[in-house]
Amino acid sequence: MRYEERGKRMAVKALVPLGMLVASPVLLIAGAPIRRRCLRYVYRDEAPQILDKERGRVSAHYFVVTDPLLRWLCRPTDSLARLIERRGSTTS
Repeated sequence: MRYEERGKRMAVKALVPLGMLVASPVLLIAGAPIRRRCLRYVYRDEAPQILDKERGRVSAHYFVVTDPLLRWLCRPTDSLARLIERRGSTTS
């Protein structure tokens, strides 16, 4: 979407957290792998930029990636994954 389209930007900015709240049970249980997969998709080599200032474009992915609610909802599974990795590396 064009950066100048304030209405669309505000709608996306408001709907992203709402979508995350709806998906919060899934994110609390399996948030770390979902977030990693989403970040891999957004930052893949052939992907368009999520924020292109030269062309005045911003992607809806920008609001998802930068939203602190997503990071907060994925924190429990992130912590659990790190704990499992640490325990696995010390027992090997």
